Amino acid sequence: MRGTSRESLAKAQEALASVTVTEGLGAELFSVAKLLDGNGSLRRALTDPARPVATRTGLAQQLLGGKISAQALEILTAAVSGRWVSGRDLGDSLDELSVQADVAYADGQRKLDDVEDELFRLDRIVTAERALNDKLSDRNIPVATRQELIHGLLQGKATDVTVRLAERAVDGRGRNFAGSMRAYQVAAANRRSASIATVRVAADLSEADRTRLATVLGRQYGRDIQLNVIVDPSVVGGVRVDIGDEVIDGTIAARLDEAQRRIAG
Repeated sequence: MRGTSRESLAKAQEALASVTVTEGLGAELFSVAKLLDGNGSLRRALTDPARPVATRTGLAQQLLGGKISAQALEILTAAVSGRWVSGRDLGDSLDELSVQADVAYADGQRKLDDVEDELFRLDRIVTAERALNDKLSDRNIPVATRQELIHGLLQGKATDVTVRLAERAVDGRGRNFAGSMRAYQVAAANRRSASIATVRVAADLSEADRTRLATVLGRQYGRDIQLNVIVDPSVVGGVRVDIGDEVIDGTIAARLDEAQRRIAG
């Protein structure tokens, strides 16, 4: 998202931060994003820079007032009052805000750590199970059917917030399940002003080792670090850390590959 759209999203995020986040707020914002996806004329009317702000916000309030909560309408009004590079940026922003609302609700319920852990574990399960991944990503299977599958997988095993986010990831709005899940993990980490570090090791780390590694990385990057540890025998030994676009590869496998390249000249 570029320029004025990013600024408009920031304004809507300020509105989100100012309201009382209820359990259903995220679902409401996502439903509005879906409404805009299916109605191009409404999307254009709400983002047309030639229309006065009062006209755009008045239209949003006229159409959705009484149909969504006061909190959701306040956030939508703030979003519609902004300027958008593309009409679809408004829907994308409401989608992003819906995730932030669910994460904020989990934080308020002191369940944010649980949600982070559950999202990571689900992401790993789906990645490892090819058949499951294919079903969740198959656009020929109705969304409701795929959501029932994910609901059955998580029922009684995850928080309500994680279940809602996973069901939303199945819908995707054009993004695949894996991409949505990773975006949700980033949103949860951002709520705690933390960065996600994906750590690959040959054998699982003890809690003490995890704490030390997170502390070292936190000092290096100047913010809290959320570790997602993946046990991967192919690393042989040592540790590989991915943070955003940066890679710290201290594995034996990496050293062997480097040695082979040098020998090959």
